[in-house]
Amino acid sequence: MAESKSRREFLSDTFSAFGAFAVGSALSTLGERVALGEMAKQSFPLIPTKDEATGLPLLKLPEGFRYISYGWTGDEMSDGQPTPPAHDGMGVIAKSGSQLLLTRNHEMSNPGPAFNFKDGEPFDRSATGGCTQLTFDTERERWVSAYGAISGTVRNCAGGVTPWGSWLTCEESDASTADGNDIAHFEQDHGWVFEVPAEGTATAKPIKDMGRFVHEAVAIDRKTGYVYLTEDQRQSGLYRFRPTKPGQLAEGGVLEIAEVVGQPDLRGGFQNGASFPVRWHKISNPRLELTAAGTKPETVFEQGKKLGGSTFSRLEGCWYGNGLIYFDATDGGAAKAGQIWQFDPQNQTVTLLYESRDKRVLNMPDNLCVSPQGGLILCEDNDYEGEDPLPQRLLTLTKDGRLNNFAENNIVLNGEQNGLTGSFVDKEWAGSTFSPDGKWLFANIQTPGVTFAITGPWNDFLR
Repeated sequence: MAESKSRREFLSDTFSAFGAFAVGSALSTLGERVALGEMAKQSFPLIPTKDEATGLPLLKLPEGFRYISYGWTGDEMSDGQPTPPAHDGMGVIAKSGSQLLLTRNHEMSNPGPAFNFKDGEPFDRSATGGCTQLTFDTERERWVSAYGAISGTVRNCAGGVTPWGSWLTCEESDASTADGNDIAHFEQDHGWVFEVPAEGTATAKPIKDMGRFVHEAVAIDRKTGYVYLTEDQRQSGLYRFRPTKPGQLAEGGVLEIAEVVGQPDLRGGFQNGASFPVRWHKISNPRLELTAAGTKPETVFEQGKKLGGSTFSRLEGCWYGNGLIYFDATDGGAAKAGQIWQFDPQNQTVTLLYESRDKRVLNMPDNLCVSPQGGLILCEDNDYEGEDPLPQRLLTLTKDGRLNNFAENNIVLNGEQNGLTGSFVDKEWAGSTFSPDGKWLFANIQTPGVTFAITGPWNDFLR
C-alpha cells in the first residue's frame, strides 16, 4: 500500500501544512469578530442526507454534500474479525494510486481478549483497545477493506500522523498492574504511545521515553522532528518529546513539559489573542519507574508542575501546520466550552486564538484537523450539564475567520445495522482527517461506532 518514503513525506505535508497558511489569521479574525459581538452563524441550512451505503439519513449536511458509511461496530472486516467499537482518532497515513490507507483508533477500556492483527502479538492479551486500518478508493468512491493493525492496548483515543507515513496511537489511560486491579486485570502497565506502520507489522512495543500518562494526541514539527503531546486530564500539561534520532522515535529521547511564563494556570479567563513566552523543563522519570521500594512515583504532570510547568484543562486535539502547532483544551475557558491554542516553535510562544463564550456556538472541541483548502475542522464532544442538548456537530472555521456548523449527528436506528437501536445524536464526533487533495473528509461517530467519507463543494465552506 505505502509508496516511497519521499512520497509519503509529501503526502503527510500536503494534508498537514498545505492550506494551513491562513489558519492562524483566520482564528485571530474569529476572535476579533467575537470580541465585537459577532457570533457564529449558520451560513447554510443543514438537511437530513441519506447515506449512499445504507440509505439511512444518518447525517445532516449542507446541500450538495454526500457521504458513504463504513466499518460499523460488529461489521466483519477483511481479516474475518468483527469491527471493534468506540471509533476515535484517525489519520490518512499512505497513498497508492487512488487508494488511501487510514489508521483508526478504538477507545476500548474494558478488559477482555485482545483482537488479532497482521501476524503480530497483542501488547496485553487482556486489553481490548487498538487500531484498525481501512482502505478507501477516491477514484472509485468506495471503501475497499479493513483489518486489525495493533491490539492489546487501552483507550486508544487520538494520536497523530508522522511525516514518514505511520500513525502514533495514544493510550488515554495510565492503568497499572500495580493498581490492585481496581480497573481491570491487565497484564501490562498502560499509558504509552505506540507506532503503527503503513506497511509491515506493528511491533506493539511502547515508546516509553514519550512518557507514561493519560495521552491524547500528538503533532510532529516537520522542521525539527520534535513531537508535541497533549494530556486529557482536568489538570494537564503540554509536552514536547525531543527524539535522539528524529524519525526514529523508538531510539529514545527527552520528554519536557511547557511552562507558560507568568501563567501557571491557563484554564480560563483570557482574552482571544493573548500570547505568552514558553520555556521547557525536562521530566526526569517519564516512564514512572519505581525509585524506592514501596514508593509510588509521581505522575508525569506532578513532576512537571514542581518544575514550573503550566496547567491546562483537558488538552485534546493537536495538529501541525505551517510551522505551528494547533491544539485545544476541551473544557477550557470561563464558560468551560473550549479553547483553541497555537504554539509557535520558532518564537517559543503560545497564543490563545479562540475561547468559546457560549456552548451553543462551540461546545467542547475535541479532535481537530487542518484541511488542504486552509480551513479548520472541529469535532465536538460536548456536555451541556443539564441544558437541553444539541446534536453533536462538526464545525468549520473558514479562512476568513467564520465559524459554521457543517454537520450534525442524526443517527437514529431501529435495528437496521447489526441490530443497533436507539438515538445516538448526542454521541461524539472524532477522527476528522482529509484526503491529500482535500476532496474527502473522513470522520467517525464514536457510538454506535461508524466511519464516514464525506465529499462536496468544500470551497464554499473552507476558502
